Amino acid sequence: MKSGLILEGGGMRGVYTAGVLECFLENGLFPDYVIGVSAGACNAASYISRQPGRNRQVTIGYIKHPDYISVKNLFLKRELFGMNLIFNEIPNTLVPFDFNRFNQATEEFVIGTTDCLTGEPVYFNKSISSKDILTIIRASSSLPFMSRAIEYEGHLLMDGSISDPIPIQKALTDQVEKPIIVLTKEKGYRKSKSSFSKLTSSFYKDFKGLGNALEHRYQLYNETLDFIEKLEEEKKAIVIRPSQTFNIGRIERNPEKLTLLYNQGYKDAMAHLNEITEWLIDTNVNQEVLI
Repeated sequence: MKSGLILEGGGMRGVYTAGVLECFLENGLFPDYVIGVSAGACNAASYISRQPGRNRQVTIGYIKHPDYISVKNLFLKRELFGMNLIFNEIPNTLVPFDFNRFNQATEEFVIGTTDCLTGEPVYFNKSISSKDILTIIRASSSLPFMSRAIEYEGHLLMDGSISDPIPIQKALTDQVEKPIIVLTKEKGYRKSKSSFSKLTSSFYKDFKGLGNALEHRYQLYNETLDFIEKLEEEKKAIVIRPSQTFNIGRIERNPEKLTLLYNQGYKDAMAHLNEITEWLIDTNVNQEVLI
């Protein structure tokens, strides 16, 4: 039976997922399949490349860098997050990403993006697109209103969480039978209609598909959570989510708050460790000892 790890986005709330994956790394736990969008895809890459501590270093460690989150750059470059810093300088120079180890990993890795013209999800698989992995993850992390779209393989792409915020259905379509889902909000959370929804038709007037997806995103998100909770109740999925409520938004810059959320992700994963081990016992899960 095929095991899978499904990772949602959430901007800086993704440090919770980073904590969860750090626990998985330390315990040498690697399911057959990993799928992520936005911050989930960012964290997944360092997990698959077997680089302990890297996710914490490149998020919390750089959160005070003047270009990491910059209102000035939002006005000058239409980029709130420093995309060149995050997807070029950090992985290629400052905190090198291990491309060789990433490419050698046997896990299937899928990244979700959103096509700006259609508003539909477009997925990319590591086995086909590994040489462009940073470009694809950058596209998946390009938040609406805060980033520019990325042109790649004939598509104009943005944030994967717009069209498929928690890609459990894609994982099931890809024959995952043992899903482990990592969420970044506490149980019972539901998304309200965004206050930005009134701006989508004018801001993205040339991208009606994207505007429509943004307008209805909260409904898709809540329907997906309903489905996930049903899977959880029926013992068909393991769900790891914050066991405490944290008042942390997508653009949080307080390293102390982010560290608390990161540590909570680690603790919550540890609390599920025996359950996950039993859950995966009948699969071909890859368990490694990291040295």
